[in-house]
Amino acid sequence: MKPSFDLRNKVALVTGGSRGLGREMVLAFAEAGADVVIASRNLETCEAVSREVEALGRQALPVAAHAGRWEDNERLAEAAFAQFGRVDVLVNNAGMSPLAPSKIVDVNLKGPFRLSVLIGTRMAQASGGSILTVASTAAFHPQPEYMPYGAAKAGVVNLTMALAKAFGPTVRVNCIAPGPFLTDISTAWRDDQAYAQSLTLRRFGKPSEIAGAALYLASDASSYMTGQVLRVDGGSWSR
Repeated sequence: MKPSFDLRNKVALVTGGSRGLGREMVLAFAEAGADVVIASRNLETCEAVSREVEALGRQALPVAAHAGRWEDNERLAEAAFAQFGRVDVLVNNAGMSPLAPSKIVDVNLKGPFRLSVLIGTRMAQASGGSILTVASTAAFHPQPEYMPYGAAKAGVVNLTMALAKAFGPTVRVNCIAPGPFLTDISTAWRDDQAYAQSLTLRRFGKPSEIAGAALYLASDASSYMTGQVLRVDGGSWSR
């Protein structure tokens, strides 16, 4: 049987889904046939992406939610199940940058844990599903200036493996670890050509280049894969 990237009759929920890598995942899932719950702190940007999803012929639910607040995660999960009755794919993409203030651990680690438990439990009780966490290559390259960020992202890797064991065999849990992508939050290094040239592919990633990895892990194409980390980083391991 050929691997299938088909997400028809599926519902995907993407946090941080209104811009950057999250938006690219939302649109990729919609193009593959999924209805999508789009969550971020800004309702207007969620609504804008929802219109893009609807233009592709799929249903969309925009929800304003802060990934670092447990009560927002509970409200988000309830809204998704009230609207669609199920969630088949969860992507914990919302995150704060390395230079963000002290809420990094809340948003980048505690939030994905809480939402994964809320939705993963329901997935396991129903027909299963796929959970994607989003770490970073910072999880594997400790730097003192990015210590809280790197520690939180390393925690996401550990969380992925633990959740895979907790929710298996019906729920698969995998992780994408992006390298440097040219999103709207990459202002700190986007003009650093020495950094770009240090990568094996000698360039930074385009946001659309995350879509293939996300589709693979979300769909049945990766049906025998769980508890794994897929690095999409242009070869940052070579630095």
